[in-house]
Amino acid sequence: MHAPDGFIDAPVSAAAGLAAAGALAVSLRGARRELDERTAPLAGLVAAFVFAVQMLNFPVAAGTSGHLMGGALAAILVGPFTGILCVSVVLLMQAVLFADGGLTALGVNITTMAVTTTVVAYAFFRGLVTVLPRTRRSVTAASFVAALASVPASAIVFTLLYAVGGTTDVSIGKVAGAMVGVHVLIGIGEAVITALTVGAVLAVRPDLVHGARGVRQKLKLRVNGELVDAPDEEPAPVPAAARSPRKVWAAGLVTSLVLAGFVSFYASADPDGLEKVATDHGIAEKAEEHAAADSPLADYGVEDVDDARLSGGLAGVIGVGVTVVACTGVFRAVRRRRAGEEPGAAPPSSTTSSTTGTSV
Repeated sequence: MHAPDGFIDAPVSAAAGLAAAGALAVSLRGARRELDERTAPLAGLVAAFVFAVQMLNFPVAAGTSGHLMGGALAAILVGPFTGILCVSVVLLMQAVLFADGGLTALGVNITTMAVTTTVVAYAFFRGLVTVLPRTRRSVTAASFVAALASVPASAIVFTLLYAVGGTTDVSIGKVAGAMVGVHVLIGIGEAVITALTVGAVLAVRPDLVHGARGVRQKLKLRVNGELVDAPDEEPAPVPAAARSPRKVWAAGLVTSLVLAGFVSFYASADPDGLEKVATDHGIAEKAEEHAAADSPLADYGVEDVDDARLSGGLAGVIGVGVTVVACTGVFRAVRRRRAGEEPGAAPPSSTTSSTTGTSV
């Protein structure tokens, strides 16, 4: 649902940009609390995975496709504040490198696809895990519902922005109905992808899922023919090698590269939900040419590479690599900032001095 330039007028686009900037500032502060030794190494990978899966448009209706937005998935895996940053970096990379989503519409896209989806999904998710049994199955089920709710919510926010600053005189009621209707269908796909991914990580490393912290599968004992919960015990200490997320990180990176570099060739070529609604209601006529239309990676293809499969695959691999590097750099900087603000943290100079033994 990447809005191009021209759909929404300059004043509303600027206001959405300011709102998005404010949300990112708040998220940077919140991410300092979320980015610990478990979350920080995976945050960049989550962004790269979202980028890769967004290349996989899936059919949802005749002549219409959809793709993952990723807000729910990112929020549940690494936390809501970090999740907003993950999806925002993906949207920035797509707009600047691949001419996907307008540059003046970047604030609109961050507001609808990063902020709205993450906030709505995490609110649904936390509400559900509070009332459901504290099991891994409940976390997976809550992930499904949260992701499903986040997509039509994003469509509603876009429609509200269009009602205020739309550049075409169309019936907002018809646009709203079409947007919500098609994005409910897209939300089902989003929910399936999110639940499968969260469930897969839960199966191998539940401690790495931010939304599942504190959730443990209860052991059952059979007493007099009935199953009862076993008494709680202190978990045994886990060796450092077993706690390392390197295997999960490597598996996730390889998966992202395969999805973006190979599977993306088989994605649906039909327009996504927003494109379809815009075409049907005359909104698409106002779309402006992208400022980065001449980018060597525009439209997810590598310039001067004639083979479509190779061109798209290389663009996907480049996108995954750039996204993981950019996001990892951002999150490392945020993590260092948090470490520097923790009580008792030694300044860099004193650390260097004590390590080297140099005296003045």
